[in-house]
Amino acid sequence: MTALLEIRDLDVRYGDFQALFGVGLRVERGQALALVGANGAGKTTLLRTIAGAIAPVRGTVRYDGEDITGAPPHRRIQRGIALVPEGRRLFPSLTVEENILVGAAAAASAAWPLERIYEVFPLIAGRRRHRAAQLSGGEQQAVAIARALAAAPSLLLLDEISLGLAPKVVSQLYGTLTALRESGATLVLVEQDLGRALNACDDVVCLLEGRVALTAATSVGRAEVVAAYFGNRAEGPR
Repeated sequence: MTALLEIRDLDVRYGDFQALFGVGLRVERGQALALVGANGAGKTTLLRTIAGAIAPVRGTVRYDGEDITGAPPHRRIQRGIALVPEGRRLFPSLTVEENILVGAAAAASAAWPLERIYEVFPLIAGRRRHRAAQLSGGEQQAVAIARALAAAPSLLLLDEISLGLAPKVVSQLYGTLTALRESGATLVLVEQDLGRALNACDDVVCLLEGRVALTAATSVGRAEVVAAYFGNRAEGPR
């Protein structure tokens, strides 16, 4: 069976600094993969490479059976890959709806019209005419995910969506991810909160200093993931 996303032997550099070493992973259609690891492990670099923002020096990225290693970012969006970046990166002077429509401009299909997006994101449904700069952090994060959904992706890459948010807001956002999964979405989720990541996903890949330290089903248990996270240290993230 062809995986929706398959990465093989990926090396990525920033000048003389190598960020990823021979990374490989596989994501089946409809699956949710948690990508975990300490700060600097290479998680964001891997997501940006999948999205086409960074070109690897070695290895391949295959999407739905096609080698897209050399494809530019706009081509990947049209093929159905969308990234929700760390830090949201909204247009502050645009309204909620205008920000979402930016994503819709490159939509792979009409699967996520505005009405459906507002149903999934009641947090922002009543704020559609407000400028992004006027929103709370949680509302801005919801808009960032909604903007990515407007592109009708088959693969949604989410980078640290809970960072800096109150626990109640994080729970609301994760409720949205549950709804997306029920609709058949395929997710790759970078998350520092190990408990939430394992509960929300089917499989986990742990990166350690740019290398894959663990690939397993999330049922493997927290202790084994923690050991990989810290290179077999006894204590784990809180």
